[in-house]
Amino acid sequence: MKRIIPTQNYCGVKEEVIELIGRLRSILCSKIYGETDRDADSRKEREDYAFEYMKKVLKNFVGDESEIESIVKNFAENFPEIEKSLWTDVEAAYRGDPAAYSYDEIMLAYPSYEVMTVHRMAHELYKMNVPILPRVMAEFAHSRTGIDIHPGAVIGDYFFIDHGTGVVIGETALIRENVKIYQGVTLGAKSFEKDDAGNLVKGGQRHPEIGNHVIIYAGATVLGGDTKIGDYSVIGGNVWLTESVPENQFVYAQQVEVRQRDNNQ
Repeated sequence: MKRIIPTQNYCGVKEEVIELIGRLRSILCSKIYGETDRDADSRKEREDYAFEYMKKVLKNFVGDESEIESIVKNFAENFPEIEKSLWTDVEAAYRGDPAAYSYDEIMLAYPSYEVMTVHRMAHELYKMNVPILPRVMAEFAHSRTGIDIHPGAVIGDYFFIDHGTGVVIGETALIRENVKIYQGVTLGAKSFEKDDAGNLVKGGQRHPEIGNHVIIYAGATVLGGDTKIGDYSVIGGNVWLTESVPENQFVYAQQVEVRQRDNNQ
């Protein structure tokens, strides 16, 4: 078998990406993600600190200096919208979980907030066609939370993942606003198209669309690029779904039989 080697040297790049995530998140909330020796910095200083470091990291993935400048400029301009969406995610967690007693608790302890702080930034870079970096960011969040969200997934405001472990959201998934999902949910592809040579065809709509105010309970699997879940519908636990669901529906798995135990068996 032919040995495959990287086209360039990426030694230390993962560590740089983790550092970049930390610096960007310190803009969002220095009291959660700030460095103890930089807590007194103004927001403008934290922004300069982070965006200048982003230029350094981008050199590993983008060769043109003017393109790097453009990426950082566009990212910085859109950062307030990222921040705004994250505050809606905190609000969704507080409203959606009776065990949440404060915003501080959500921001400090909830894997949903942890992963979304990374996803919303990685998605912005993904939209600008930045190679590799968004995926490295996403996999860092995956390793920290057990939640696997491809940076290409489009996720609306007021999004909350309760518990979170084992959630998988594919690249072309579209999730609208006020959606709540539980642990073990998969929003995946039904099948993979191949070309004449038998290679997988890249791109295309492969993952489902989830409407507004939808709840998807633990262990449910929703597959397919032509699968759409209508607004206000509820998908029950352990459901396997490969077809669309209209608005205001409740989809559930077959009820498990419960019967008296026979102690002689």
